[in-house]
Amino acid sequence: MTSSPTRRGLLYGGVAVAAAAAGLGGAWWRERARGPKGEVLAASFWEQRFERPEGGELVLSDLRGKPLLLNFWATWCPPCVEEMPMIDRFFRENGANGWQVVGLAIDQPSAVRKFLQKTPVSYPTGLAGLQGTELVKNLGNTGGGLPFTLVLNGAGEVAARKMGKLEAADLDAWRRELVHG
Repeated sequence: MTSSPTRRGLLYGGVAVAAAAAGLGGAWWRERARGPKGEVLAASFWEQRFERPEGGELVLSDLRGKPLLLNFWATWCPPCVEEMPMIDRFFRENGANGWQVVGLAIDQPSAVRKFLQKTPVSYPTGLAGLQGTELVKNLGNTGGGLPFTLVLNGAGEVAARKMGKLEAADLDAWRRELVHG
């Protein structure tokens, strides 16, 4: 039995509407995950402190006033590990131009210490542990996935959010946008 032209047209039309709705929904979700540019983070964000793998403390309030790239990662996350050398290179090349880079590990402290002994980075790292999962959600990554990167301008306003592995083009665009050089 064949479908009538009207039923077939309604079926195709329904599929097209569903596909368009899915596309719009996906675009809305991506934009929502990015959050608004220019959003100022609450004072409680800057009050946070994290133990450092090598000892001492990473105090977020010490990082105010300059562009900040805050990268959330874990040793068990392949894209996190893959992007670390590129982030380290960015830090070494742009630190003198005012950029600050911090990695916050959402992982077991012992695993992070062991990992960083084998694969050191020159930028500061903090041990966020399970607290880091809530922090990324509060910063706009509602799914809590990794890697997640937040970029703040010198005024402490959100300049960018990125869920997923960074690309060199991301770092270059943020560098040009925030430090003009």
